[in-house]
Amino acid sequence: MATAKKAAKKAAKKPAKKPAKKPAKKAPAKKAAKKAPAKKAPAKKSGAKRKPNAAFMKPMTPSSVLAAVVGAMPMPRTDVTKKIWDYIKKNKLQDSINRRLINADEKLRAVFGGKRQVSMFEMTKLVSNHLK
Repeated sequence: MATAKKAAKKAAKKPAKKPAKKPAKKAPAKKAAKKAPAKKAPAKKSGAKRKPNAAFMKPMTPSSVLAAVVGAMPMPRTDVTKKIWDYIKKNKLQDSINRRLINADEKLRAVFGGKRQVSMFEMTKLVSNHLK
């Protein structure tokens, strides 16, 4: 009986942990190729303005319909857009709820192809049809 008690005690005991296996030896590492030094981005000049794109700066002649809003003199697309926005703000044509929409008056309705309301992105597309 004494042996049966000893056997039960051994079974109740946790098995002893096995010693951890040693990791297999790795093959010697190959020499790493030398990396080129990291290239640094060119330093930005503070206060330097971007060079404008020549296509935007080319003077365009507005059609007679558009000339009623911005004037008849040839001017770059950027100036045409500025003058249209000046006209929109002066006459309070920007929609009060959705500021991306422009409510056209009689002059702008002719430019917008008869539409009463256009988005500011659609406006640039419609205005470009009136520039030569």
